[in-house]
Order: sequence, then C-alpha cells, then structure tokens
Amino acid sequence: MPSDRIPHAYPQFTSVEDERRHRKQRLAAAFRLFGHFGFDEGVAGHITARDPELLDHFWVNPFGMNFKQIRVKDLILVNDHGEVVEGNWPVNTAAFVIHSQVHAARPDVVSAAHSHSVYGKAWSALRRPLDPLTQDSCAFYGDHVVFDDYTGVVLDLEEGKRIAHALGDNKAVILSNHGLLTVGHSVDEAAWWFITMERTCQTQLLADAAGTPVPIDPEQAERTASFVGAPMAGWRAFQPLYDWIVEQQPDLLEE
Repeated sequence: MPSDRIPHAYPQFTSVEDERRHRKQRLAAAFRLFGHFGFDEGVAGHITARDPELLDHFWVNPFGMNFKQIRVKDLILVNDHGEVVEGNWPVNTAAFVIHSQVHAARPDVVSAAHSHSVYGKAWSALRRPLDPLTQDSCAFYGDHVVFDDYTGVVLDLEEGKRIAHALGDNKAVILSNHGLLTVGHSVDEAAWWFITMERTCQTQLLADAAGTPVPIDPEQAERTASFVGAPMAGWRAFQPLYDWIVEQQPDLLEE
C-alpha cells in the first residue's frame, strides 16, 4: 500500500477467521522487522498476539526459529497452560511465563513484545525511566515503568505475575538488566512501541554520553505524549514498515 494511502482507522473484520489471519500476518511481519533491525539474540525474544476467539490463547514464535525466517504458517498457538495446541515447534518457557501473565492481567492488550535488543539492554542496566528528551521519546512520558528487580531467566509464573503487576496500565516496562517489554491494542502498536523505545534508549545513551541533556518541560512533554503516544499513533506508525517488509519479503505471508 503506498504511503499516501495509509488508512486512518483500524481495520474491520467480518469473521473471526479474517481477524485471526490479520493478526498472524502482522505478527510474522513484526518478527521479520525485529530481525531486520537486529533485535534477535539467539533464541531470546518473543512477540505474542492474543487469539480473537480463544481469548486465553496466544500466537507466538516457535522456540529456536530465527526471527528472519518466521512465516505465518510457522506461528504456534499456546493455551493458558503453556501447551502448544497448534504448530509443531515448542514454546519458549519465558515467553509463556511472561506473556501469559501480561495477557491475563490486561484484557485490553492484544499483543506484547519483548526482545534482547542492544540499547534496551544497555539502558535497562541503569534501572532508570527514560527522560522526555525528544519528541519521539514523549510517547513514553508517564506511560512506562521500571521493573527494578532481576532474579535470573524468567521461568516461574510468579515472576511473570510480578512483571505484569509492575507494567500496570502502562504501554511499556523496562526490565532491569534484561531489556524492554511493550504492549498494544494491536500487534502493530506493540511492535512499533518496541521499535521506537529501542531507538529512544539509543538516543538517550548518546545524549547522556555527549553532555548534559535538557529535557522537554513536563507540560509540553504531556501535550506531545497525547499525540505521539496515542494508540492510533502507534498503530499508524507501523503501517509503512509493514508495507515495506511485505514487499521485500513476501514469503512471510505463507500460510
């Protein structure tokens, strides 16, 4: 879709099958984009999409498959007990532990994204929230938190519950000494928040290294956040990336 035809409203669906296909297509595209941006780190990282019919189930990447290879037909469906009910690959235990609890605590969340991206990891080691240094960073002003405890690889449901509790009603949480986690009302939104949050971490690290950054004043930061941090803004920002990756790598849509 050409950039001058980016839709200004969320897509509408006439059947649950169409909505499921749409979410899976967006999910596969998000993985390809994460791979393109270098957010993959071995077998770490996961993005989930809640199934539109089985609301306690979610689609996720197969454990051990590189982000750059994932197609729609490779996605696996996992239930609320961590069992793979569709697909032939195993699920990453950490993906189930974290995402199942986020989806359970936040019925409004369709998608959650987490990966071990370089700048997100670096910033997480500081255990600080991001400052409103740029217009783009204002998307997270007053809408992200720091989970300031690290207890190793997340393999226990109680740890997943603690992360979900820390996230609260925010769009993102910085997992100390671990990385970033973002959520959205669509796969598009969650993926975009992760992409732009990773860049925001990079920007702040650069600014802090160069001198003493001057943050945007609270009133302007809050006003800017209402524009760049709105759900529709996140969803819309993802559309050109989706169009580009599908054009470049159409095999991702294989079912």
